[in-house]
Amino acid sequence: MAPTFTTFTEEHEALRSTLRRFLSDKAPSEAVRRSMESEEGHDPELGRRMAAQLGLHGIALPEEYGGFGGGPVELGIVLEELGRVLLPSPYFATVALAGQALTASGDDTAKARWLPGIADGSLSGTLALAEAGGSWRVEDVTASATRAEKGDTGWRVSGTKMFVVDGHSADLLLVTARADTGPGLYAVDGAATGVTRSRLEALDPTRRLARIDLDGVPAVRVGPDGDATAYLRTVVDLVAVALAAEQVGGAQACLDAAVRYARIRVQFGRPIGSFQAVKHKCADMLLQVEAARSAAYRAMSVAAGEPDELPVSAALAAAYCADAFTHAAKENIQIHGGIGYTWEHDAHLYLKRAKSSEQLFGSPAAHRARLADLVGI
Repeated sequence: MAPTFTTFTEEHEALRSTLRRFLSDKAPSEAVRRSMESEEGHDPELGRRMAAQLGLHGIALPEEYGGFGGGPVELGIVLEELGRVLLPSPYFATVALAGQALTASGDDTAKARWLPGIADGSLSGTLALAEAGGSWRVEDVTASATRAEKGDTGWRVSGTKMFVVDGHSADLLLVTARADTGPGLYAVDGAATGVTRSRLEALDPTRRLARIDLDGVPAVRVGPDGDATAYLRTVVDLVAVALAAEQVGGAQACLDAAVRYARIRVQFGRPIGSFQAVKHKCADMLLQVEAARSAAYRAMSVAAGEPDELPVSAALAAAYCADAFTHAAKENIQIHGGIGYTWEHDAHLYLKRAKSSEQLFGSPAAHRARLADLVGI
């Protein structure tokens, strides 16, 4: 069992500062907008630099598969910084979704086959869980319309998955499906015959979603045999913690932007930040952002070394960080006033990311309901 961290080390802070400088130079607002409007939806060259120069793709992967031996804490630091700038990138889908699912699988064959490619940036991946109903609950996989059947030549998967992050371009699709023995996870080649991928119209232009139709597609079972519900729950909890860290970064960026504007915007001969109503807004934002950061950091710590506590910490962080990000994004627009509603200003991009992330892998209400069940309320 990995030790639980109580504070960030010098290495953690060095990772954060290095990445922040890198993103400040390579991913300013203008570059983010170019990437989100491009055909790929991201900057492939920037992704290659993130993998080759900074080693970010292997940051949370085991050393024996080309990674750096980190875990949820290191990954959370990276995602927090990426969330600050709303970087359009398949990094979240590849590393936080596919990478963590493979690492947690206990399947040495699957890890050896796919993790080295994720670590060096040559392989992209994602996790396909939700279907037409939009539910991200693992329990719903048992009633999933996506089926896995084993024949003489191996597994084949059929069904439809919705809202798959970067599913339109991922090389590796990790698909949840039900078999006669229970729910499980299956690896599918994104370019295989029988796979049809369609981009969905998404609220957030910086993160692309897809519909994936599978028609008898060859697949490889990943993780434990039989009923893999417990494993899948762990994967979704790890993803929720990663998303919470990203949301903290976005919420902090909104707070910083609001405070910065309140200092320079002058009305009636005074900066608007001197007005009591604006002060209260900023103070409330600060309180929520710091509380969200505490929840996310605690969840990262638990994910790294206290697996028994992960379900509670993940549900708490997921609910609180989603609400905090949305609140900060809305207040940022309010403090900016008219300019905050324009396309040219980035405030609307943060609100769109916040509202979209709110629904990924469960709404705040769904996570609060799960938290209540876990603690016996």
